[in-house]
Amino acid sequence: MVELENESTMDHITFRSDTVLSDVHLHIPNKRHLMVRLNAVGQPVFLSQFKILNGKDRSRDESHQHGKSHDTIESTELYARSDDEENGNLGYSNMQENSNNSPITTRGLEAVLDEDGDLEVSRRPQCDFVGVEDPPRHKAHPIILTKGYCDFIENEDGDSNRQDIIKIEHTMATTLEDVGKQVWRGAFLLADYILWCQDLFRGCTVLELGAGTGLTSIIMATVAKTVYCTDVGEDLLDMCDRNVTLNVHLLAPAGGEVKVRTLDWLKNELSEDPEIPFSWSEEEVADLHDHTTVILCADVFYDDDLTDALFKTLYRITHSLTNPCTIYLSIEKRLNFTLRHMDITCDAYNHFQDCLDSMKSLVDGKMRFTAETIETNFPQFFIYERIKHLDSQPDDEEYS
Repeated sequence: MVELENESTMDHITFRSDTVLSDVHLHIPNKRHLMVRLNAVGQPVFLSQFKILNGKDRSRDESHQHGKSHDTIESTELYARSDDEENGNLGYSNMQENSNNSPITTRGLEAVLDEDGDLEVSRRPQCDFVGVEDPPRHKAHPIILTKGYCDFIENEDGDSNRQDIIKIEHTMATTLEDVGKQVWRGAFLLADYILWCQDLFRGCTVLELGAGTGLTSIIMATVAKTVYCTDVGEDLLDMCDRNVTLNVHLLAPAGGEVKVRTLDWLKNELSEDPEIPFSWSEEEVADLHDHTTVILCADVFYDDDLTDALFKTLYRITHSLTNPCTIYLSIEKRLNFTLRHMDITCDAYNHFQDCLDSMKSLVDGKMRFTAETIETNFPQFFIYERIKHLDSQPDDEEYS
């Protein structure tokens, strides 16, 4: 039962200047985002279901984006890299149909001259809904539940344990310090790669740093043996742990296990204090050091100080591992105009590259690091906008 103790507050949600909003949910407006509770700090928590696309689903989705026949879609084609989208056109046809199958026409597509010969600039196309008394608004509204949401989902879908659905609790807007509670494109990109290259990770022990909602760790656990899903903050880790529980139907068939643990990049040691929630056991620390061969970092490079701390953590952890490992990093280049440069820059990405170059040049007598960019020409298994400024690259650690 979800009790709204302060309903008047919930009716007046506002965005402040320091609000950070993930745009993942904006690209899937036909999906339900159900508000299920308030977290420990009073933020609305939503439950979203993301479909894991199979080959047929991917072809259909890519065909819709390109306007092509299903037969012409190759499995490795990326709709985010089409020529139309490079020019800002998402590839949607100008002729659409509404829910009543009534045609929708567009006008205002061509620039014309007025009677004096002056150029009239074309405005955004306006839609005429022919024969539609109440035209669709195409807006998505979260549904606030007043009963158990798991029962609601089961009634809606007919099966709450479908193998092609991952359920994630998340927030939609937070301050910068709580962005881990949102779902970001970098997590989907890394999850795509895991599902495409499952043989690389089968039976592995994996560590994810800055796991956030745990989406990437959960997908990894469908093929890996053990995934240590780590972040910092009891409220965030509690949300992540709830997501693991929501998706046991995905983990059980493969036998993978997700262990949600705290790992602070600003501290040199793993917490083994049993009084601290989500702390490590001595056996888990030994297992991490003895068996880890893969480390994941999904879209965690947005603050220079945290980026520095992360690379120090990567060095410290890999220095303690028994086996060489591969570190998979995903990052989105977020372009901003800054007064300091008086230009459009990507400071966070540039700082990330500097740190990566420093790690590659590091020589300590025991190990060395190499790095390469993975081309994002592998298929999408989730519906999101894979923009051209989304990168994934492995950082291989090798012992000398």
